[in-house]
Amino acid sequence: MARGLTRKWRPSLALVLGGGLAGTLVLSLIGLVALRYLGPEIGFRNSATLLGSLILLATSFLSWLLVRLLLSPIRALNAYAAQTRSTPGEGIDPPHHSGTHELHEMAQNVVDMATHLRNREMTIRSFTDHVSHEIKTPVSAIRAATELIEDGGALTPEDQKLLAQIDGAARQIEDQLSALREVARAREMIHKGQSSLRDVTPWLRAEFTDLELALSGEDLALPVGVSGLQVILTQLLNNAREQGGSQVTLVTQDIASGLELRVSDNGKGISPGNAAQIFEPFFTTKRAQGGSGMGLTILRNMLSVHGGEIRLAPSKAGACFVISFAQAMPR
Repeated sequence: MARGLTRKWRPSLALVLGGGLAGTLVLSLIGLVALRYLGPEIGFRNSATLLGSLILLATSFLSWLLVRLLLSPIRALNAYAAQTRSTPGEGIDPPHHSGTHELHEMAQNVVDMATHLRNREMTIRSFTDHVSHEIKTPVSAIRAATELIEDGGALTPEDQKLLAQIDGAARQIEDQLSALREVARAREMIHKGQSSLRDVTPWLRAEFTDLELALSGEDLALPVGVSGLQVILTQLLNNAREQGGSQVTLVTQDIASGLELRVSDNGKGISPGNAAQIFEPFFTTKRAQGGSGMGLTILRNMLSVHGGEIRLAPSKAGACFVISFAQAMPR
């Protein structure tokens, strides 16, 4: 459980900055006045050496004060935010020292926001598990009843057709429940590390032997581990395969805000009417073939944990999915 920030008096940011500037000005004035009166007494060289040493010590103290009250708290808060983002399901202790009053308030707001988001994720996961468990029981009873009726025999063709529809609907509900759990779990999936297209090229060639793959920018590192990159490419290449694609182009490239991965194919593509809905939960054009319509939703949730976004880009032929990461991480 993360601890709250301690309550104690903290100077204001205006006091710290104003005091630092005033201290620097006062030290300069004191140095000039002291040099004016000490110079004739002990010599200007000795006076300058003495005053320079004193001013250096005083400036060092002011520098330490600014580092302690400003720089260190900002770095600690940044590290806390980064750790919270990389491990969203874990409780993390907030920064021990928050410097000025304004930085303390900002740190408290960041901690409260992280706690709120963590609690919301836990609520969504708990609700999903509860709903899945509650619905799974009657669905299992429906499937068991259909099996008993089938075993009883003496069914007309119409009855058998109706029974098959009931059993198919029960299976579809089970598939949707499984997909719903995967969506909630995807928001907690963390594939730490970095990876590039070159890291997964052997796996791609072995897994998608029926597709002609063209790769570019293989050495650029994406801020997601190999297992995460495999999840991404599996979903997108399976989509290309289902749409009748035989050629897939994968391009990693630098963009102004970070890195971008483009996956384009020569399949049938996505109609304008469906393009606006493909990332919506449960939307699918293959319901009769057992599609759950959750694949791209799961992928989008997983990418959000790693600071990535996915969108459908305009394409003359086939479909083109673009995955962008806010910032590139050094390999």
